[in-house]
Amino acid sequence: MSVNLGMPRVSGPDGGAVIAPRRATRKIKVGAVEVGGDAPISVQSMTTTPTTDINATLQQIAELTATGCDIVRVACPSQDDAEALPAIAAKSQIPVIADIHFQPKYVYAAIDAGCAAVRVNPGNIRKFDDQVKQIAREAKAAGVSIRIGVNAGSLDKRLYEKFGGPTPEALVESAVWEAGLFEEHDFHDFKISVKHNDPVVMVKAYEMLAERGDWPLHLGVTEAGPAFQGTIKSSVAFGALLSRGIGDTIRVSLSAPPVEEVKVGNQILQSLGLKPRKLEIVSCPSCGRAQVDVYTLADQVTAGLEGMTVPLRVAVMGCVVNGPGEAREADLGVASGNGKGQIFVKGEVIKTVPESQIVETLIEEATRIAEEMGEPVDDEAAAGPTVSVGGR
Repeated sequence: MSVNLGMPRVSGPDGGAVIAPRRATRKIKVGAVEVGGDAPISVQSMTTTPTTDINATLQQIAELTATGCDIVRVACPSQDDAEALPAIAAKSQIPVIADIHFQPKYVYAAIDAGCAAVRVNPGNIRKFDDQVKQIAREAKAAGVSIRIGVNAGSLDKRLYEKFGGPTPEALVESAVWEAGLFEEHDFHDFKISVKHNDPVVMVKAYEMLAERGDWPLHLGVTEAGPAFQGTIKSSVAFGALLSRGIGDTIRVSLSAPPVEEVKVGNQILQSLGLKPRKLEIVSCPSCGRAQVDVYTLADQVTAGLEGMTVPLRVAVMGCVVNGPGEAREADLGVASGNGKGQIFVKGEVIKTVPESQIVETLIEEATRIAEEMGEPVDDEAAAGPTVSVGGR
């Protein structure tokens, strides 16, 4: 049966409604990646390998790049780390930001190493304010941008004492003060973050900061926690800010492998229509009406389509109430019941298969659609996992 596949309906970057107009900010560059202005919101992460282990760090950067990371940050707490930066910056597929704390000499080392940007923490770099003029001069000459990264856990003790803790007002005052110092020296290629582990405090700080200037803002809930908790906290905070157009680049900070941060970050942006949607699984939560094992079906379809990058919406539905409607609205879907499933492609039923063949059929149809949309498909990967789903 020949079906006109067309293209999935998406919003935001690919047309259609967006959740909110983007806040107008100045645009800077982090290597080849533009941040702010009308540039797409970028997703960042940070390596967990010792920076001195150049090969391991580059391998992790490659994994992050393949997952959809736009910019990567590497730690530079020692001279040995600083000496590893030139090789990492030169060989990384995406722009590298050096993360600097305590010692201002490593800021200059990162600039000399060819890093695309340097993250500085004014609260814990020794005599930072005295260094701003030289940092601005050298960064400007090298075309290196800066992130002023204010953190609740390392706030300047003077501000901590003034405000009685890392309040939104304290975080914002620190950021605005440092921004002013850079601007006094005619340096404007910087973005700002004001991170806190409490989403409510973090959101308030960014809202206040957005009213104070047109700086591009890097969003993050710092120390967000393990994968589940951190995902929830970051999603809530980012959603609150992005729904008001606030935010130009994001990092989801999880106590989990960094590729998981990138997956969550991209999914947040795609869900808000702020990044072109790729594969999206629509599946029901199951209920007493379900006549098939929806949980298993959804998990197996997700696993079988892992790595697919075409903008494809796949509906895996388990009953006859919402199932046919959702499956019909998706690009590819199944409405299941009575031990079998109706397979839909772009709103039309193309076949009915036993429950034991639903996963296999969906993967085959998704692979065919992907090929027609121009995505090269690895034959072994496209075959998907071997599955066995029994009827109920």
